[in-house]
Amino acid sequence: MFQLLYLGRDYPQGYDYFQTRLKRAFSKNKQVSDPEKIEVLIAHGSYVVKELEALYMLRKYRTLKRRYYNDN
Repeated sequence: MFQLLYLGRDYPQGYDYFQTRLKRAFSKNKQVSDPEKIEVLIAHGSYVVKELEALYMLRKYRTLKRRYYNDN
């Protein structure tokens, strides 16, 4: 959870939006006790982390590209 909160700092719609959505997702699944379902939820969380990292890398790439190639 802390890794997701850390990644949410730079979320495009804002940290508050990300934090409330994350809390809602965790609260929705707090009743789950089946180990297989927990593994699926953890895998989904890992997927979300990777997608956020990809989003931030893309933003960084676009910024660098704009700075170096559009400043003629």
